[in-house]
Amino acid sequence: MLSRLTSRSFGTSASCSRTAGVFRDKREVAFPIAGKSPKVVSLADACREIKSGDNVFVHGIAATPTPLLQSLSEHAVANNLKGVKLHHLHLEGATPWTADGVKDRVRSNSLFTGHNLRGAVNNGIADFNSCFLYEVPLLFRKGAIKLNASLIHVSPPDAFGYCSLGTSVDTARAAVTNSPLIIAMVNKNMPRTFGDGVIHVSQIDYLVNEADGFELHQRNIGAQNDQEKKIGQIIAENLVDNGATLQMGIGAVPDAALSALSNHKDLGIHTEMFSDGVLDLIEKNAITNSKKAIHPGKLVVSFVYGSTKLYNYLNDNPLIEFGDVNWVNDPAVVRKNPKVTAINSAVEIDLTGQVVADSVGKRFLSGFGGQVDFIRGAAIGNDGLGKPIIALPSISKKGQSKIVPTINEGAGVVTSRAHVHYVVTEFGIAQLWGKNMRQRAYELIKISHPSQRESLEKAAFDRLKVMPSAD
Repeated sequence: MLSRLTSRSFGTSASCSRTAGVFRDKREVAFPIAGKSPKVVSLADACREIKSGDNVFVHGIAATPTPLLQSLSEHAVANNLKGVKLHHLHLEGATPWTADGVKDRVRSNSLFTGHNLRGAVNNGIADFNSCFLYEVPLLFRKGAIKLNASLIHVSPPDAFGYCSLGTSVDTARAAVTNSPLIIAMVNKNMPRTFGDGVIHVSQIDYLVNEADGFELHQRNIGAQNDQEKKIGQIIAENLVDNGATLQMGIGAVPDAALSALSNHKDLGIHTEMFSDGVLDLIEKNAITNSKKAIHPGKLVVSFVYGSTKLYNYLNDNPLIEFGDVNWVNDPAVVRKNPKVTAINSAVEIDLTGQVVADSVGKRFLSGFGGQVDFIRGAAIGNDGLGKPIIALPSISKKGQSKIVPTINEGAGVVTSRAHVHYVVTEFGIAQLWGKNMRQRAYELIKISHPSQRESLEKAAFDRLKVMPSAD
């Protein structure tokens, strides 16, 4: 098992170097350093080498090293540090560095914002940084963000000294291969995963054992409502072919689409992330990965976020291939798979097809993530059979239309009108690609909530100076 794990890792990391082009990693963390071992330290001493002004990467999502972040916050206060910047994707758990007495010492640069930092971002306590997910590793490789240290969360070293980045390889591999200082929290609950996430224990500078047994952060997956179920059903029955390669963003609508795919055959997974929804499809043989061009037979992913059942399934499971997101999400890689079907959600879409997904008006909500990476990869699929899908309920819980005449003031366009092909609500499918603005408005009004159609038609005429029509 180990020999397969390590040899596969070396092969994949070469692939990542090619993806990075001339921007090479500064170190190869999968290779052992003879005669070196990490210094085993307490949580209290783990961050003692972090100094004022340092740029620190933080492992994210399920792998968020919450005890290390608490230790860093205490270290910053005790040593009067200033200007420490944390660079990360979506984090889970407590955010002690945003508290009074710490927030002027340690500040987040959030490359994708989760629920626990939205308040801080929108109140000016943390920063928000927009970037295509597949380009985030290049921030570290090209030196746009010069890292001084990385805080990571790893599986225990095996008999040969190999640990794993576990549930989140995404941007973590680029971070550790470009950090002069690596501080790792080792945890028996972190699954050992295959692919680009291997790190040899000799590459770690400080190793913390105190948090062994810490429960990984889990996703709270709520019940799907009728709107979401209907959208999922429409996508599954009309837009997902047998043998398709799937990407799904995070959210209730992509989850609903997965739930409706039980009767499909030979589906493949090449996606930035997945959650528990894939497990049922694997058990029913709906997912076989047999038609894929990139790593056939395996689910390719960059990070996962779900339940303990999912994390246990990942442990020592060579069926799951974790990759550097600079490779996984690269549209030039994505397009090589057959029938790439990208299913992503949105906050709102205007009558010309502009998609808002990272903000609600002036309020930042999340980030670009991999939506554009995969929408583009599906659109330019080598076989010409890709389906880029934006899915959203027609109306919000507060009764506001999500198909709007113009996007709300301050909101940001994530997916441009030129990227959009299919838009799905519970009322059907609008196909926008190749359509002019008058035709787009007609298509979108057709799938809007019936209570909004008259006002949307009037707004379209006011904006376009012509009635929306199909021809």
